[in-house]
Amino acid sequence: MRQDLDALLRQHHVDGLIAVGPGGHNPAVVYLTGRPLHLTDAWVVKKPGQPPVIYHWPMERDEAAKVGLPTRDLTPFGLRNFLEAAQGDVQQAQVLRTLALLDDAGLGQGRVAVTGRVEFGPHFDLWQRVQQARPGLQVEGRLAQQLLQAARATKDQAELQRLHSMAARTVEVVGRVAERLRGLRAASNGLAVDPRGEPVTIGQVKAWIRRWVAELDMELPLAVIFAQGYDAGVPHSVGDDAAPLRVGVPIVFDIFPQEAGGGYFYDFTRTWSLGYAPDEVQALHAQVVEAYHAALAQVRADAPAAAPYEAACQVLEGYGHPTQRTHPGTQQGFVHSLGHGLGLDIHEAPRLAAGQTQPLQPGMVVTVEPGLYYPERQIGIRVEDTVVVEATGSARVLAEFPHDLVLPLRA
Repeated sequence: MRQDLDALLRQHHVDGLIAVGPGGHNPAVVYLTGRPLHLTDAWVVKKPGQPPVIYHWPMERDEAAKVGLPTRDLTPFGLRNFLEAAQGDVQQAQVLRTLALLDDAGLGQGRVAVTGRVEFGPHFDLWQRVQQARPGLQVEGRLAQQLLQAARATKDQAELQRLHSMAARTVEVVGRVAERLRGLRAASNGLAVDPRGEPVTIGQVKAWIRRWVAELDMELPLAVIFAQGYDAGVPHSVGDDAAPLRVGVPIVFDIFPQEAGGGYFYDFTRTWSLGYAPDEVQALHAQVVEAYHAALAQVRADAPAAAPYEAACQVLEGYGHPTQRTHPGTQQGFVHSLGHGLGLDIHEAPRLAAGQTQPLQPGMVVTVEPGLYYPERQIGIRVEDTVVVEATGSARVLAEFPHDLVLPLRA
């Protein structure tokens, strides 16, 4: 949680953490400021025992002030103010500017952790040159991300409220999609058609999804998976937009929207079959749901993060399916880990996977998503919910939604 960050900085002898770059779609900056802000190029400085300070350009002073943190105007640190001292060398002027900013923040010496979502090449070069220019300064990169990930692994009540809101909005979109699909009917050629008799394509379904996501103040920065048949059998295939929906063919619908501006994600998957499902698909879906419940029962405080994965594997292996435990590298059966942490990134700590000994803790938000994949048989099945480990130690799904496989169509 955010309240752990001071202790983490002190524990690792870090004098300050700096997050650089835009104020949105930049998890480090958003985490320190508490919400996405319209800042084009900012510094957010966090020192142990002190609130973060936002360094901003004057045109964005009102945006920076929205969260109530201390702010500093970047005008005195404009690049032109350092060009003369750098004899016109732009790169050297950037070094001098950065050193001046560090001095202003009280971080001109000591151990400084730097992170943010910026263009890697120029910033890598800049911070190397900064450290060379100031022998008493130690710049850390990987450590900054590790410290933030450690803090972000557990969520406080404000974060959980936002995740609950995202959960409710996400299942609202899913419910709208299900209702629209139930309004289709099966044509004699095996396609699902609209009331005019026109085939409905995956691309049309995705257009509905994008519109409803936007209406509910969310976005889809990482696309959306709506894949049927063979594509459903390859876990991260997003689906062929031109393909018409087919009756009786499993569809993996994996939606992972984000708060508008680059805030918190939600992650949710259901497998549907329009009209009916063949016996084999029904049996496999029931096995995945059984694995889901076995895994969910193991998501509890103090359990190792591998325990839910092991529980899912035990169920699916019992039905004869290959898993990563029995067949490392398999591309059929249960081919991936069970889940991951969720927050300002779609994949965060902890991982629910083999060998993960980290104990789960109250406040952790993780996905539980077992699946079975047989692309050559035109089958892919995944069921996923996002859950929180509560103070009681047990897990709770953030937004309930039926696991039903078949979506009945109009007569």
